[in-house]
Amino acid sequence: MLGFSLRPEETMRAKNATAYGYMYAEYPFLRPWTDSLERAGALRDTVIVDPQGVRLHALYAAAPEPTDRTAVIVHGYTDCAVRMLMIGYLYNHDLRYNILLPDLHYHGRSEGRAIRMGWLDRLDVLRWMEVANALFGGNTQMVVHGISMGAATTMMVAGEPQRPYVKCFVEDCGYTSVWDEFSNELKTSFGLPAFPLMYTANWLCALKYGWNFREASALAQVAKCELPMLFIHGDADDYVPTWMVYPLYEAKPGEKELWLVPGAGHAYSYRDNREEYTAVVRAFVGKYVR
Repeated sequence: MLGFSLRPEETMRAKNATAYGYMYAEYPFLRPWTDSLERAGALRDTVIVDPQGVRLHALYAAAPEPTDRTAVIVHGYTDCAVRMLMIGYLYNHDLRYNILLPDLHYHGRSEGRAIRMGWLDRLDVLRWMEVANALFGGNTQMVVHGISMGAATTMMVAGEPQRPYVKCFVEDCGYTSVWDEFSNELKTSFGLPAFPLMYTANWLCALKYGWNFREASALAQVAKCELPMLFIHGDADDYVPTWMVYPLYEAKPGEKELWLVPGAGHAYSYRDNREEYTAVVRAFVGKYVR
């Protein structure tokens, strides 16, 4: 189970190789935008090295006009920065923000041993937030927006102490915890109970990779979040089941909003409701990033 879940190498290679083609087919409006950015030399690469010496990659682009408004955008499971360019478009093209899109550990053009399901990735994203702030002037106003595993990562980030430039978060279809998500997938896809496979895989993950499924809890982290958060979830999501958003929303103290998207499957809320999604995000984020 551990290799199947955390090292799906063939899936990763195929998705990386087809990333731009897939995005242009699903979101045809992206091609003119990315072409214009590339002609201007505006869609750029940057790299950091983590404390273990692992090289991590990100894409970034400045806003069309100078601004301090900045979005860090976090992709989902087995995806990559390129496969989040539709949210990059939302912020950069529609809202006129600076954007930075990291490839998480083991994803895209980043190095790494295995997928970390957001838990250790939260520390990398905190570093990417510092990089984005420095790239875009050193005095930004920042939102972090993630989808699926990227949304869980965003909530895990949100539970950590934040720099003054961080203003709010947007999570779209994130899971409560890695334990809950893997248990659900084991049951729905394979008809298997959590015991004994989950317990064995959890122990092996801690032994091999230094983290475990239970500690990787967006639910525990979001309960510590002091900044505003927008929760988005499709009401037809059966991959990260819709029920997960309710305890997450209830656990979050302070300012928050919840948008349940009628008929939307997993990670398709933007694709199937582009104008409304953009309007909801614009209205929420605009209250805190001015």
